[in-house]
Amino acid sequence: MSALKPVILVVEDDDDQYELYEETLGSFTLIRARTGTEALACLGQTQPDVVVLDHVLEEGERGLDFLPEFRELLPHVPVIIVSGALEVSEQLRALQGPRRAHYCLPKPVDLRQLRRTVEEALRECGPSEVVRQFEALERSQRIDALELLSRSTDRLSRQNRMLGKLRGQQHRANISALAREFKVSRRTVIRDLQEMIRRGQLPETVYPDWRKPADDLDETSEAGA
Repeated sequence: MSALKPVILVVEDDDDQYELYEETLGSFTLIRARTGTEALACLGQTQPDVVVLDHVLEEGERGLDFLPEFRELLPHVPVIIVSGALEVSEQLRALQGPRRAHYCLPKPVDLRQLRRTVEEALRECGPSEVVRQFEALERSQRIDALELLSRSTDRLSRQNRMLGKLRGQQHRANISALAREFKVSRRTVIRDLQEMIRRGQLPETVYPDWRKPADDLDETSEAGA
């Protein structure tokens, strides 16, 4: 957000409509462009905090056609689409995907809703939105790391207990009995045995099929039963 008053780039060709915007958004600094082409040219001189983009513009231009360029040049700046000519499917497309707008308001515009939307965009989008995304990503990564550590610890603890039970055994292990005792699936027991045989902790006779992928083995067979 700007250090002084937030800057709103309004892309609107209708003079009467723009006057209403001026009255409603008078506490902000407004910059006007009549076409998408003119609006893109403005970005060389100013960095808006919000873009209010009409769909039907002068010279036959369509605001949505410029949305990808706005999102490319202003990746963290919220864009509010305003239009009375968009079908529901077009509105949905405008609000989806990596080049999406943040809001889509119908015409005739409810000016109080427009004011609330601009204020919400300034409060919730832009830099604060990026910070929230990074924080969410960090939380997710921390949770994933903790879950991975927990699963790894559980696996090693189970394998140590299983090793104590099977050490010195030369005949084939009872997979189903081990699964019941350790309260895991047969497939998990098979993977544990494969790892311990691979590390040389158990002889191959404990599970002769240890070279086969665990997922390819018959889960219902009573191996060693």
